[in-house]
Amino acid sequence: MKKIFLLFVAVITLQGARADEGMWIPMLIGKNYEEMQRLGLRLTKDDLYNINNSSLKDAILQFAGGCTGEMISDKGLLLTNHHCGYSAIAELSTVDRNLLDNGFWAKSMDEELPAKGITALFLQRMEDVTDEVVEALGKAKGEDYNKKLEAIAKKIEDRSKDGGKLVANVKSYFNGNQFFLLIYKRYTDVRLVGTPPKSLGKFGGDTDNWMWPRHTSDFSMFRVYADENNQPKPYSATNVPFRPKKHLPVSAKGVEEGDYAMIMGYPGRTNRYEVSYGVDLAVNAVNPSIVNCRDLRLAIMKRHMDKDKKVYLQLTSSYSSIANYWKYYIGQTEQLIRLDVVNNKKAAEDKFSEWQRKNNRADGLLGEFAKIYADYTPYAKHQVYYTEAFRAPALTRMAAGLKPLYDAYERHNGKLEEDTLKKYVNIAQSNYRATVKTYDAGTDMELFTEMNSLYYQNVPQNQHPAIYKTMLKGKDGKNKSAYAAYTTTVFSRTFLTDSNKFNAFIKAPTFAKLKADAAVQYANSFISNYNNNYQPKVESFSNAKAELAREYVKQLMEMQKGKKFYPDANSTMRITYGKVMSYQKIDGIEYNYFTTLDGLIAKYKPNDDEFDVPKELIELYKKKDYGRYADADGTLHTCFITNNDITGGNSGSPVMNAYGELTGTAFDGNWEAMSGDIAFDKKYKRTIVCDIRFVLFLIDKMGHADNLIKEMDIRY
Repeated sequence: MKKIFLLFVAVITLQGARADEGMWIPMLIGKNYEEMQRLGLRLTKDDLYNINNSSLKDAILQFAGGCTGEMISDKGLLLTNHHCGYSAIAELSTVDRNLLDNGFWAKSMDEELPAKGITALFLQRMEDVTDEVVEALGKAKGEDYNKKLEAIAKKIEDRSKDGGKLVANVKSYFNGNQFFLLIYKRYTDVRLVGTPPKSLGKFGGDTDNWMWPRHTSDFSMFRVYADENNQPKPYSATNVPFRPKKHLPVSAKGVEEGDYAMIMGYPGRTNRYEVSYGVDLAVNAVNPSIVNCRDLRLAIMKRHMDKDKKVYLQLTSSYSSIANYWKYYIGQTEQLIRLDVVNNKKAAEDKFSEWQRKNNRADGLLGEFAKIYADYTPYAKHQVYYTEAFRAPALTRMAAGLKPLYDAYERHNGKLEEDTLKKYVNIAQSNYRATVKTYDAGTDMELFTEMNSLYYQNVPQNQHPAIYKTMLKGKDGKNKSAYAAYTTTVFSRTFLTDSNKFNAFIKAPTFAKLKADAAVQYANSFISNYNNNYQPKVESFSNAKAELAREYVKQLMEMQKGKKFYPDANSTMRITYGKVMSYQKIDGIEYNYFTTLDGLIAKYKPNDDEFDVPKELIELYKKKDYGRYADADGTLHTCFITNNDITGGNSGSPVMNAYGELTGTAFDGNWEAMSGDIAFDKKYKRTIVCDIRFVLFLIDKMGHADNLIKEMDIRY
């Protein structure tokens, strides 16, 4: 096995890929060091990643489980994106004290607000555990492979947690050809420090999302707290600001075209080794189905949010999340078609098959891919509509949370021992508490009606759950009144829409009451249909695909020994490097590498949902009161672009200059390169960054939070 690992290390050291493409493993970043120096880096290898001394990795954290943040002071001050802190800010807001819409700045640590559920995860070290994992896996396949991988990962993780003080994860790289153990510390006392008003934090809304030029001040600030020994501790009034091993100095000098740009963060998922059959399925079935569901979900939610401020605050975080990837899938599909990715991958796959034949390898690998995709394709829409339509209403998700309790009752003939009952009641309570926060009767009833109709129209009828017979009562599936009548019935015959009734059930649960509940009956029909008839097909396909992908990537790397390979993103820390760089749009329009406050004001529309701005900003603009944050050209720069390689999860990642100084926060990609998670477009790919000078300007001039300005190490 050692020889295989050495092959992987050797492959990733070789030159061949452009510097702007690639999400590189921090522990092995020294292999890229010469290229990084050529582009302008002025730090040492140990400045980037070191487990014995402080390095840049110690200033970077995974924020809230799905974004990135960075330490910007020695007192635990954290900078991330506005959209990453959005749910916490919304939850801390009320109609009377609307922090989300009005903004918030703590003028002292005493004013900082606990952000429940937000975590800060700091990487301590990485270890290669490939040999141990592969030995344990042997020649296992399918579910046997999954069980053995789960068992050896748990064994490695359990011995690495230091009695629960650390978080340990074994992660797969290169589609299961390499494995690393990652050790973290998780801090759970995280408090809101500051946020611009939503009108600035989401300036441009869905219209500007994924677009350049951009003027959004997409940032928010939090602080990590710890015990007196700097160790993780749940929220306590006695906790003190966390002291990071490393924090980033802040450069207020600005950037210029061609400047070195480096990003560290936690990119979520890419699938760049996907075969042509997978891309074809995404373009023609999966992506359009997701967009179809989300179009309708968003329209319904917005109608109700616009009518009632309370509903707006209740649903705005969910709405924002749904909208973000609604537009993403539209853009991804458009760019995959523009780049002709399916045919390009087919051509590459033909060369791969030819290489296999010339090198005495069985050349049926791509044929096996073709077969499993052909078998799976008739069911591909089912999973999308099950997730995006059936599970769209909060009531459905609340009812689904009772399925484990229902199944336990059924297995034990309606009677449960006290310990067993308590276990499943706790599961139901936990799900209910999390889901009921997003329940609004008016929104949910409309969603319930429309999503049932949408599911019926788009999922093949031979895959429908039995509940449709009850729902339609012999009527045509196009008859909306039938769905509406069924909605009224379900919502009037369930205890889930009333928290008092739910709590009463929890205190004295019975199988009879569960079986009689209309929402439970509805959810059970969908879930059972999925679990019994569809999930086995999904699992069979997933296992077969994973097995083929492992072998495909292994042989690809052997075939292209002169190419520099990097693993797909998998929510672990990565480094990317490139330059500040403008680009020419596909239709010939030249785009500068930066935007200014002048451009923001030019987009301003009073009282508009997406392009309104606070009066204070307009006054500052009229006076040109930019202070120390103006560029040498006299304007206030709002955003800039680089050619770094990022994806979802990198939101909030620090963009650093050649000296490791913070120049901005990454928050988006550009429309022309939205194929990036599957096919990287070297010509058009850009990362959109909120200029740190715009951040500082808003903290200082609008927020008047001098305490925060003084706390940072700002270099002018």
